This record gives sequence, C-alpha cells and structure tokens, in this order.
Amino acid sequence: MVKFKILITLFLVWSCIQAEAQLAEPTDPVHTEEWSSEPVILEGIIHQANVPKDAIILLGNNLNLWTKPDGSASEWTIEKGIMTVKPGAGDIISKISFEDCQLHIEWRSPEVIKGNGQGRGNSGVFLQSRYEVQILDSYNNVTYYNGQAGSIYKQHKPLVNACSKTGEWNSYDIIYKAPDFDHFGNKISSARVTVIHNGVVIQNNVEILGTTEYIGFPKNVIHGGGPIRLQDHGDFVSYRNIWIRRL
Repeated sequence: MVKFKILITLFLVWSCIQAEAQLAEPTDPVHTEEWSSEPVILEGIIHQANVPKDAIILLGNNLNLWTKPDGSASEWTIEKGIMTVKPGAGDIISKISFEDCQLHIEWRSPEVIKGNGQGRGNSGVFLQSRYEVQILDSYNNVTYYNGQAGSIYKQHKPLVNACSKTGEWNSYDIIYKAPDFDHFGNKISSARVTVIHNGVVIQNNVEILGTTEYIGFPKNVIHGGGPIRLQDHGDFVSYRNIWIRRL
C-alpha cells in the first residue's frame, strides 16, 4: 500500500512538471508558428468602398494625422495620396485613438520582389497599437500560415489566401470590438475582429487572445483606447485611402 501511494505521488509530481512545461513561455519564435494546413488560394477583388459620412479620413493627401510613437513627425513619404514606408524610419501611429471601430485600409507590396517568407513586403496594421493584422506579400510566397497576409499575427491564420499579385493593391475592411477590463485590470472580454480582404471574409469574428507577440504567449494588460499603428518592417509597403468609423 505504501509503495502504491509513493507511485501515485510520483505520478502526480510528474504530471505537474509536464503541465508546467507545457505552460512555459516559449523562447523561440518557431514555437508559435502554425504550419498544420495551408489556407486555400482564392482570388478576390479590391474593395474601394465609398467613404461613409461619419468616417474620419486618416490618410488623404498629407500625413497630418500621423506621427511617430514618440510624437515626432513621420518620415514616411507621401505622393498623390499614396504613403510609403521609409525603411528604418520606424512605425507611425494615428494622432487619434480608437476602441470599437470599422477600419478601411488599402495597401500594396513592392513591385520588385525582395526576399521571401516574412522578409517580403512585410508591414502590419495594429489595432489599439497592440493587435496586429498582418500585411505581407503572400502571393506565391510560403511562410507560416498564422503569419501570412490577413492573419491575426501568430494567433489566427486567414480562412483563405486572398492576396493580390505582387505589386498590386489590396484592401482590408476590419470590424473591431475592443477588449473590456474591470477596475482591477482583469480582462472581462477579449477583443474580437472580422477582416474582409479584397472583398473576401478571411477572419470571421475571431477572438484576439491578447497582444500579438513574435515570441511567446499573448499578453493582457489593462488599457483604454489606442491609435492605429502601421509597422515599418524594412519594406517599401505603400498605403492609401485609410478611413475609420467609431462604433
């Protein structure tokens, strides 16, 4: 009987160790890559929606509503309403903060292919500056599926790959519900998002588990509204026709 109790105790200890190992924070970005099943390719058509009367135009013919995160002027270039990342200049954020919103954004990867995987036409749009909808040239470009165009980065792969050909315009229409927190900093409800890529639903009201981390698990720290953040990932990704509605 004593030996049996010892065996049970050892088994419970071993189970706890295994559980803790499974919950340990990953230290390698590969651990959060998803390669299980590739989204099918589906050709979409860029959606150039009429701007609603209550929309805020975030990008017209100037960068007046954009700044660097530290408040200094953006160094990205703009010509005839097309804004392009200046590699090395850093991310930019909208001067206005948002919570629940409808966001329309059009983007284009560089026409000249450079690199592959995550090194090809990479940028990102961060909701409340924390939750990334990936921007990537995913046309004939293999990478981990929860990191391709339209993914909720490292959390949800897109339902299909609706990416335009390299160098052509793409549209995202994003409907976003911000997370809720109580006064003690506990998350009451997660953020949720629907993404329509070139007229095709690729994320259908999915739960955003927390911040979209390159390494490790999502984090949930209490916050209020936040600006839209566009990422400088070292590629000449261009943007146009960005508008947003508060919901």
